Amino acid sequence: MSATVAMIVALAVGTYAFRLVGPLLHGRVELPARAQELLSAGAIVLLVALLATGALTEGGGFAGWARPAGVLVGGVLAWRRAPFAVVVLGAAGVTAGLRVLGVA
Repeated sequence: MSATVAMIVALAVGTYAFRLVGPLLHGRVELPARAQELLSAGAIVLLVALLATGALTEGGGFAGWARPAGVLVGGVLAWRRAPFAVVVLGAAGVTAGLRVLGVA
């Protein structure tokens, strides 16, 4: 077995183990309320960081102003609880419109 196949198998087993641990330990391990709050905050921070890097960068540099504007419009529409299709179409429409107008 090559090293690549061995690594893929190891990652697959590890991923399955992580997925299996949740249901197996449910009810047996109880985290303190503070730990639960920190984990929730950490998840939000990671999602915001992913959103920021995806919205603001492209190829290691600044993506231009059209993409962040579209993401901002999509975020506002989602915050206002617009339907998912409206959020996606609104964000894409703003981005496309700004690019048609020459805003990179």
